[in-house]
Amino acid sequence: MFSFTYILIVLVALVLFASFFTVKQQSAAVLERFGKFNAIRQSGLRFKIPLIDRIAGKLSLKIQQLDVIIETKTKDDVFVKLKVSVQYKVIYEKVYDAFYKLDYPHDQITSYVFDVVRAEVPKMKLDDVFVKKDDIAIAVKSELNEAMMTYGYDIIKTLVTDIDPDAQVKEAMNRINASEREKVAAQYEGDAQRILIVERAKAEAESKRLQGQGIADQRREIARGLEESVEVLNKVGINSQEASALIVVTQHYDTLQSIGQETNSNLILLPNSPQAGSTMLNDMVASFTASNQIGEAMKNKKVSKK
Repeated sequence: MFSFTYILIVLVALVLFASFFTVKQQSAAVLERFGKFNAIRQSGLRFKIPLIDRIAGKLSLKIQQLDVIIETKTKDDVFVKLKVSVQYKVIYEKVYDAFYKLDYPHDQITSYVFDVVRAEVPKMKLDDVFVKKDDIAIAVKSELNEAMMTYGYDIIKTLVTDIDPDAQVKEAMNRINASEREKVAAQYEGDAQRILIVERAKAEAESKRLQGQGIADQRREIARGLEESVEVLNKVGINSQEASALIVVTQHYDTLQSIGQETNSNLILLPNSPQAGSTMLNDMVASFTASNQIGEAMKNKKVSKK
């Protein structure tokens, strides 16, 4: 009797244990009765009739991602691999369709992605594939949404996450890019050199202009000084020829005095022939004599005036 009671208690416990089941959050369980669809159970503690009802399967209601890698050819005959990431989820109200209408949803989605990408990319050149990758993603999403909505799947987002041309093509693109950058750098360097040469020439021309202006001003002032000196000498009775001789001698001695002030200066007198030297010496003596005569004449005029 005790053993029968024990067995009965164990059987009741097993039946109760088999009658309840739990469904996780963001999940749905499909319940069948004698092999036929019975109900869909949401998250929480649920009840089923043992040996009559069974859990046919569970579906996740979370957003899932499927990465599809497709190799195709562009309009300019370049083979390229694209990685398309598809984010999708089961529609809450269409769990039945998602469970019973598709056995392998991943394969179905992959087929549609291949179909759309291989229809769009061959219309574009390689550069356009990089620029218009969002257009490819939009086309994939539009095609998938229209097809998969019938099966209870909602396509949330499609992204072209990677574009990988052939290695030789990438190397060629890098060389082209490097060449273009070197060309631009050379142009900028040439422009800089040209600007530098032009500015240097302008600076030199300005320097020469200012130097010439300075020399002209110097000569103008010298001429004005000589003119004033001649006028002063003329006022005391010295004619222009005598005044010019006096000025020349004065400048000569000023030059010798200026040279003598420099300790490391060297003086070279040309020409170097004895005859020319004696002639120069005679000229200097004559000039000195004329200067003395002019001085004596000035003194005599001052005495006579007194």
